[in-house]
Amino acid sequence: MERRELAGRLGAPAAGADGTPRAIEEADPARFMASFATGVAGGGNLFLANPSWSSAERAELARLLGEDECSDRGWLMIPSGGAVGGLKFARHDGWTIAAAVDGFRRHFGMERVDSVCVLPLHHVSGFMAWMRSALTGGSFIPWAWKDIEAGRFPPNVPAGCCLSLVPTQLQRLLASSGAVAWLRKFGIVFIGGGPVWEGLVEEAAQLELPLSPSYGATETAAMVAALRPDQFLGGRRGCGAPLPHARIDVAGGGVVRVAGESLFRGYYPEIRNERSWITGDIGAFNPEGSLFILGRVDDIIMTGGKKVSPAEVEAALRSSGEFDDIAVIGLPDPDWGQRVVACHPAGARAPSLDKVKAALSGLAPFKHPKRYAGISPWPRNAQGKIDRAELARLASER
Repeated sequence: MERRELAGRLGAPAAGADGTPRAIEEADPARFMASFATGVAGGGNLFLANPSWSSAERAELARLLGEDECSDRGWLMIPSGGAVGGLKFARHDGWTIAAAVDGFRRHFGMERVDSVCVLPLHHVSGFMAWMRSALTGGSFIPWAWKDIEAGRFPPNVPAGCCLSLVPTQLQRLLASSGAVAWLRKFGIVFIGGGPVWEGLVEEAAQLELPLSPSYGATETAAMVAALRPDQFLGGRRGCGAPLPHARIDVAGGGVVRVAGESLFRGYYPEIRNERSWITGDIGAFNPEGSLFILGRVDDIIMTGGKKVSPAEVEAALRSSGEFDDIAVIGLPDPDWGQRVVACHPAGARAPSLDKVKAALSGLAPFKHPKRYAGISPWPRNAQGKIDRAELARLASER
């Protein structure tokens, strides 16, 4: 889809394009949508920004905005959750967005997509929920998560409406009979954005919720595989089959590879021309053709929808001087998907909690270990590397 057509679909004012780069960092959905539509018509690079970014991240964003570069392809910069140690933006444009919307529409057999959105619009999941509605003439109802959690639901939700949740949000809603009754009114409740534990999935199935476990990334303009609700309620599991616009296979080492028209144009400022992308996720297809995600090649921990780099936490813990050896892993957690656990050899001296706390002070609270586990024997392989799979097994038994 040409940029000017997208601007028209969004109701952008017919002002002349000046090519000025813009950051869209509105927390209020209405202001975000208006600012984005104006930016699309403006002709310059657009950067979706998290209003709660730190001063350092804002300084980096300001530097990027000062760069004088804009391409017809890849002018929309969406922050990637894969960033570790700095901002990272995946390039998209009207063509990649439209391809993702069309594939979604065909996969679910929908001409018009109505959505209630409780996810932030600067995140690819919330943004694409809006795009699906905007580009198909559907209604889009942004609603505050705190109101949903408090039992204040939006009125007059269209029949067959879509809702996207992360696993922690679904888990919290299942504790309320009123919320469960509300969820049953939807045509599709998408669940993604992090590991979904088996107990949560089975509880949703017992409650007969129209769940659609899905798989996607910022780099793929969100969803590229999804299990339809009828399949889910019929007993199938996993993330379903690839959407029509995407091609997914499992490359060497079990790594998931994605190709298709919604694929990003590269990480800003680079532009990529490759027709496929190695995700870093480990996966497999079952005999029914449903994709299962088994983990991450790089051991990134997903907790509450946020990514934690074990190496970053390990470096902070080592800086305390309180550990002879340390390894950070993610273990299943019923509330957060995974919890951060710091493992160290058992029998060593007890660490000073004050020194450990001081060493972690520079990290966001969600990155702090929720548990410290003494492990014996300490699992290192013949190459001297920590066997994280064995470490997880041992830690789970304690």
